[in-house]
Amino acid sequence: MREIFRTILLNREAEKKMLAVLIDPEKCQGPLLAATIAALKVEAPDFIFVGGSLTSTSTKSLIELFKEETESKIILFPGNASQFTPNADALLFMSLISGRNPDYLIGQQVQSAISVKNSGMEVIPMGYILIEGDAKSSVEYISNTQPIPREKKGIVLSTALAGELLGMHIIYLEAGSGAKSPVSPELIQYVSENISIPLIVGGGITTPADMISSFEAGADIVVIGNFFEKYPYKIPDFIEYRDKYYEEKRKKEEE
Repeated sequence: MREIFRTILLNREAEKKMLAVLIDPEKCQGPLLAATIAALKVEAPDFIFVGGSLTSTSTKSLIELFKEETESKIILFPGNASQFTPNADALLFMSLISGRNPDYLIGQQVQSAISVKNSGMEVIPMGYILIEGDAKSSVEYISNTQPIPREKKGIVLSTALAGELLGMHIIYLEAGSGAKSPVSPELIQYVSENISIPLIVGGGITTPADMISSFEAGADIVVIGNFFEKYPYKIPDFIEYRDKYYEEKRKKEEE
């Protein structure tokens, strides 16, 4: 029942970096949905995260479609309790630990807890930390919380450590959808070197160089969403860059 998280831990131990494509059900429809599925059939990322800050679209039917059409593991990444559906491969059961809005710290989780428990699906507890990204994000607006200024490294690390000590299995550093600036490599490195659980980084990543910089700084999983909504056909390119990075790193270690 812990297949997804076990895979993450094994890849982390092998220093094999992972890429997740974030799908927002509200946006991924019509031509964009068709183009995204076509790209995912060319090269499959490690994971497909499905969820959004606000959605009235059926998350369940979208997950069923991706399961039929792609080979990637589907992880539910819900913005609130109403987006829960048991047909994903795993659920990121997250708490917005950088904010002080009790509804996103524990309220939404309480609403869905019984349904999640009864579903029997794999659940991965995750501490979600919103970092300033030079643009007001959907998460910031919907959750009514303030991001942590990116220069406040001590606060970010203390928040991440608090999540780990509270029993979270993963920490997610998020610059927010549409961020003009991704989480800096310096901040990623500072956090990754001082926590002992896997680290996810997302928001504002628009080039393979951004992705590789995040990997080199210590991110175990990089998540890209907004950019692929504009350029879904570039998904295979990023996966190839990720694979090339891993192979070059492995060869250097063998020399």
